[in-house]
Amino acid sequence: MEIREFQQLMHDLYFENDKKRGRLGNFIWLVSEIGELARVLRDGNEEKIKEEVADVFAWLASLANVLNIDLEEVVKKKYPGKCPRCKNNPCKCNFRL
Repeated sequence: MEIREFQQLMHDLYFENDKKRGRLGNFIWLVSEIGELARVLRDGNEEKIKEEVADVFAWLASLANVLNIDLEEVVKKKYPGKCPRCKNNPCKCNFRL
């Protein structure tokens, strides 16, 4: 499945509710799912981690739908097969946490 196909699936399944929830409401749900991902990452349960990663992606797609943003288009533009900062693949940036 392509990103655009997944985003369309989220639109078909949830857009009416997402539209009612609005930008901020969908963003809050996305942040909530990121919090759930943080919790399961600490616990280390691989199956729950996979579920939460999927939920984060789904809520990002739902937020993009409400914002009328084509995720596939913007991702390809920002990341055209190389690092947007150093222009290398693999990235040669020396980022540290």
